[in-house]
Amino acid sequence: MTQNLPVLTPSLRCTAFAGGHRIATGELRHVAMKAKQAFDAQPQRPVRVFEDAGGRALELPLELPAADLLAWLSQPRPGGGGKIAPAPRKPGRPKLGVVAREVTLLPRHWDWLAAQPGGASVALRRLVDAARAVSAGDDRRRAAQEAAYRFMLVMAGDEPGFEEAARALFAGDFGGFEEKILHWPDDVREHVLLLATDAFLG
Repeated sequence: MTQNLPVLTPSLRCTAFAGGHRIATGELRHVAMKAKQAFDAQPQRPVRVFEDAGGRALELPLELPAADLLAWLSQPRPGGGGKIAPAPRKPGRPKLGVVAREVTLLPRHWDWLAAQPGGASVALRRLVDAARAVSAGDDRRRAAQEAAYRFMLVMAGDEPGFEEAARALFAGDFGGFEEKILHWPDDVREHVLLLATDAFLG
């Protein structure tokens, strides 16, 4: 599965769970405070925060005092895990966001590209846009499958029917998937279904 990490900022959309109960959904800065409250109330109960787009668990220092946690969230940090990262600066022309990278092709490919209207760069952009349009549905389905699976693995890995549900998820079998997660905790089941919305595109 792909492992592209999101840019983590205090405004990232997230959802927090205390045990199997959903306790907050919204921007990370607000969800983290709810998670902190739940952690302080029952330190023995697992409190987990997930980013909504990809279903990844974030590691937040909930043991810190609330003021320190807020300060921690506001500081730019490297990406990955639960650390906060500033939006990356894009090289190239600012208005277009053009990025220069190396592409390796055979001589005949370069000859064909050079003969296209606008040159190689314009032709490559058109080819990529056309491919994206064709594969957009597959990309959305794959992303939803991976997001749902990441969340399931953490929150429902020990639940009955997990392996069968995972197989149904990647097979595009919505009926089988829904049946296998039927007896999971309500909030966990609802969030899995939300993340998996596009996983069953026709």
